[in-house]
Amino acid sequence: MAGIVGVHGIGKYNYYVDAGHSAAGAAEAMRAKWDRYLHAACGGGPERRYFSEVAYFSHLLHEGPPGSPREAAAVAEARERVLAGWARNLGLGEHLTGALKSFTGWLLDKLDGRSAAFAELFAPEVATYLTDAAKRSETQRVVAQTIRKNRPDVVIAHSLGSVVAYETFWANPDLRTDLLITLGSPLGMRHVVFERLLPAPINGRGSRPEGVARWVNIADKDDIAAIPPDLAGSFTGIDVEELVNLDWIDFHTAEKYLGCPAIHPHLRPFLV
Repeated sequence: MAGIVGVHGIGKYNYYVDAGHSAAGAAEAMRAKWDRYLHAACGGGPERRYFSEVAYFSHLLHEGPPGSPREAAAVAEARERVLAGWARNLGLGEHLTGALKSFTGWLLDKLDGRSAAFAELFAPEVATYLTDAAKRSETQRVVAQTIRKNRPDVVIAHSLGSVVAYETFWANPDLRTDLLITLGSPLGMRHVVFERLLPAPINGRGSRPEGVARWVNIADKDDIAAIPPDLAGSFTGIDVEELVNLDWIDFHTAEKYLGCPAIHPHLRPFLV
């Protein structure tokens, strides 16, 4: 069976804490969960190992322990920077009045509970990655090291992980994979992610990294991170796009994406 490397998304710092502040322990705990999630999509039966490793980087995007003054300040600043652009993608920009700080509070009040909770989690980690050059570089180093070590036939990247994987492949021309699957990707999100990508899009278009032979993108139609869900309008080289309907609440979780029937046909040639 071919090896698969995962690249996780937002909100996985708890794995690091639960593993006694061990990145290796967090990565292994996540790999075991992702194996179970993918097993459901592949029809069940006897358990098997699908993922060689999940590249873990969440601890690199945090400023001190959760709840510390430094972390709280970083979260507040990052949230304000990213939510403004995110809101423009949702068509909320015309309602912006007053200071950005007031707008952030207004937006979180206007969104329903699931979106508000997601926004609080989503904005800080994405903003830290996109605006802190040192942390961005270190995150890519970890992901590149994981891919280089495992030499996977498939890389599955979820959420922010799709941004990290995209940039990591471009930054490391030696990396190769037969298939990149992006799940719930914000790569095409204007004013938040797309214009900040490295390398920068040319004439309004990004492109499939040269080390990726085939690119499949899967997004839930209601996923507020995957705006727009269709990446082909912003990137060349996407071979297949799947628009799915996962769950009206769990619209962005790795569990739902890895367990959805749409992913299995693309993995089947590698699961021998």
